[in-house]
Amino acid sequence: MSKKKKTLTKKSGTKREKIARRGLMFVLSSPSGAGKTTLTRLLVQKEENIELSISVTTRKRRPSEVDGVHYHFLTRPEFEKMRDAGELLEWAEVHGNYYGTPAKPVEKTIAKGKDILFDIDYQGTRQLYKKAASDVVSIFILPPSIAEMKKRIRRRAAEDEQTIKKRLETAKHELKRWGEYDYVVINDDLDAAFADIHAILSAERMKRVRRTGVVAFAKKLQSKL
Repeated sequence: MSKKKKTLTKKSGTKREKIARRGLMFVLSSPSGAGKTTLTRLLVQKEENIELSISVTTRKRRPSEVDGVHYHFLTRPEFEKMRDAGELLEWAEVHGNYYGTPAKPVEKTIAKGKDILFDIDYQGTRQLYKKAASDVVSIFILPPSIAEMKKRIRRRAAEDEQTIKKRLETAKHELKRWGEYDYVVINDDLDAAFADIHAILSAERMKRVRRTGVVAFAKKLQSKL
C-alpha cells in the first residue's frame, strides 16, 4: 500500500502552490516535571517555520544561559516600565520573579506567516487569549503520574530543597488549569507526545481563517470558470 502511494505521488509531478497564511501563537503549558521543556526544545529543532518566543525576565541569569538567547534579562524597574507602557503581550510573577512577552516582535513575526512558540503558564496564556484569541492555540502537557512528576522535579540538581517545595506547591495549583486549554497531551511517552503536538500544529496551520491567501486563490479559480 505504501509503495503504491509513493508511485502515485511521483507520477503526479504537481507542485503545490504556496498559500500565504498568518502565523499563530502556539502555547505549551504544564506543571513542573511534565516534560514541557524537552518537548519545546524538540519542536524548535525539528519543526520548520516556528521560533521560540524569547521572554523578558527579572530572574537572575544562570551560568549556562545567554542573554538574548534564553531570555532578555532585565532589572525590576526596566520590566515594570515595559509593563506599564503596555509593551507586553502577557506577564506574570512566578517564584518571586517577573516574566513577560514583548508584543512587537511577536506581531511582526506572525504577520509574516511564521509561528511563535510560547513556553508560559496559565496566567500568561489567559492574557494572550484576551489580547489575541484568534491567533492563539494552546496545549496543556500532563505528566503520566504524580510520582513521575516529583521524580523529574527532584532530578534538577541545580535547585535546592526550598525551591523544589515551591515548584511542587505551584504544580498542585497549575494542574487544576488543564481545562482552560484547547488541547491536552499526556506525556507518558516522549515520541508519542511529540507526535500529538506536531499533529495539532499541522492541523491548526491549515485552518481557513489563518490561510490569508486562500481568498485570492479561490477567486482566481472562480474567474476561470
